[in-house]
Amino acid sequence: MTDTIFDKIIRREIPADIVYEDEHLIAFRDIAPQAPVHVLFVPKTPIATLNDLAPEQAATVGRLAYAAAQYARNEGFAEDGYRVVMNCNEHGGQTVFQIHLHLLAGAPLGRFGTPK
Repeated sequence: MTDTIFDKIIRREIPADIVYEDEHLIAFRDIAPQAPVHVLFVPKTPIATLNDLAPEQAATVGRLAYAAAQYARNEGFAEDGYRVVMNCNEHGGQTVFQIHLHLLAGAPLGRFGTPK
């Protein structure tokens, strides 16, 4: 796997607006937000795509989802609702080849893919 922008953020080689971090993952605001709240949750373990996820790494995706839900509760928008998305490969919209979960919130999101 090649060195990604997320690796550089994890190593603090480039700045990011980090909102959460633990030993397994880091979360930071997206630089091109698609909603008022757009946070990326990234594991510190390098896994290029969901297709590359090994059975013993399944908990990694659970950690991302759990951290996103905790963040939504802590920030006060869990009750109003939010969206989580993981893209896989080019046709799925993945642009950085390190798995990551997008959390989008802060406005009615409408049907998937179309803002209300």
